[in-house]
Amino acid sequence: MLRVPMCRLFGFRSVIQSQVHRSLVAADNALGRQSAGHPDGWGVAYYVDGSPHLTRSPGHALSDALFHRVSGVVSSETVLAHVRKATQGPKTVLNCHPFQYGRWVFAHNGDLPRFHQAYRRPLLALIAPRLRPFILGETDSEVLFFLFLTQLEKRGRLSKAFAASDAMDALGDALDLVRQHLALAEGEEAFLTCIATDGATMVAHQGGKELYWSSHKTRCADRGSCPRLSAECEAPSADGYVNHLVFSSEPLLGENVWNEMVPGELVGIDWRMRMQRAGATAAEAPPDGRRRLAIAKA
Repeated sequence: MLRVPMCRLFGFRSVIQSQVHRSLVAADNALGRQSAGHPDGWGVAYYVDGSPHLTRSPGHALSDALFHRVSGVVSSETVLAHVRKATQGPKTVLNCHPFQYGRWVFAHNGDLPRFHQAYRRPLLALIAPRLRPFILGETDSEVLFFLFLTQLEKRGRLSKAFAASDAMDALGDALDLVRQHLALAEGEEAFLTCIATDGATMVAHQGGKELYWSSHKTRCADRGSCPRLSAECEAPSADGYVNHLVFSSEPLLGENVWNEMVPGELVGIDWRMRMQRAGATAAEAPPDGRRRLAIAKA
C-alpha cells in the first residue's frame, strides 16, 4: 500500500473513564507528536454524561497550549481525536475535525481528489435536505459525515441508540455511494479511512489509509487497582465482549496489542462493549477495497 502522508486519527472506547494524555501527548509516538508532519489543525471530542464536548483549532497541535490543556484534563469513556494535514479546504477551524451533529462526531483520514470540481455537488445531492444546512466547512470529510448520517437516519432517528452493525452498515453504504460516483484519473487515489461515534457506539473503516485497533494489552499497568480488570483486558476476547477498544493511525508504544485493518474492513463496538468486524479479512482483502456485508464476531 502506498503510504501518502495525510491526517492522523485516534479513537477510544472503554468501560471506565480513562485519561488519554499519554496517547495524545506523552507517548513517544502520541497523536500530538505525529502532528509534526500534520500541522494544519487538530480536534478532540470527548463525552460527558452522554453529550459530546468538542474542541478544535487550526493551530499546530504539539505547539498549541490549548491542545496540551485539553489532553491533560480529558477523562472519558469515549474520545475521538484528529490532527490534520490539509488536502481539501483552507486552514480554518470550520475545516478541522472531528465534525459534530447531535451526539455523533466524525473524523476522516483521506482525500477525494478534485473534490470541489467533480464530486461536491453530486455528493451533496445525496444528503438529506434537512441536514445540508449544517455543513459549514469546505472539506470532503464533512460531506462524508453527513452522507453517513443520511444513511444512518434510514435506520432510525439519529437521537436513538444504534447497534454497531447498523452503524457499520450505514457507514459502508455511505462510502459505497462515494465509490460509485468516483471517476479517478490515472494516478489518482481516493482514501476513505474514518471513525464515527455517538459516545456509546463507535465504528471505523479502513479506506486505504492505515488504521490499527487494539482491544487488549500484554499486561495492564493498572491490574492491581482497576475494579474492572477481566481476562479480556490481557487476552483476545472469546465472546466478542471487551473492556476497551482503541483505534490509531499508528500503533502507539506501550502495552496494547495492535491489529492492522485491511482495506474495506469495518470494526465497531456498541454500548454493551460488544465488538464486531465486517468486510475483508487480512487473508482475503478484496482488490477494490469493498466490504462484505456479513458481520463476524470478533
